[in-house]
Amino acid sequence: MNFDTYGRAYCTEEGLVNLLYIKPDSNIANFPVVDPQRYNNSIADLHLDWPKLASYQPMVQTIEQFDQENQNQWFMPAEYANMDIAKWLLEQCSTDAELQRVGQELLLFQERNLFPLLSYLKYLVDTMREHQVVWGVGRGSSVASYVLYLIGVHKINSMYYDLDIQEFLKG
Repeated sequence: MNFDTYGRAYCTEEGLVNLLYIKPDSNIANFPVVDPQRYNNSIADLHLDWPKLASYQPMVQTIEQFDQENQNQWFMPAEYANMDIAKWLLEQCSTDAELQRVGQELLLFQERNLFPLLSYLKYLVDTMREHQVVWGVGRGSSVASYVLYLIGVHKINSMYYDLDIQEFLKG
């Protein structure tokens, strides 16, 4: 299995054979292949009712365009997609220090066009709470974000521990 620079999985003919050798029950129709013509022609010539292989198509857009296109397609209810996440986050603050920190972080999230991500995370956390799904306390550099703490992604108050947001949103 190979991955392109966009994170999409694809196989070569040899990789697909190796996959079938290891997991013979794999549905090979799920894997795009660099050059599926020989296989597809063979099953057609033999009149087999086997699945055809999809052809792996390289992307013609930039990674930035690909990311933006995917960020515009978040699957979440309209109430979350249309919510003013910045306003909601600011309303969660009870001190001037919290307001300043959230404002600073929101500017960084906005620079990266990540407001849809924040809305989605709010939806995800609310859904997990509603269904009593347990998730971790916090992991990695994300605990440096006070905004993610307010949303409920993690339980580490970065202001209490004086964690710098630059540890999470570098550059």
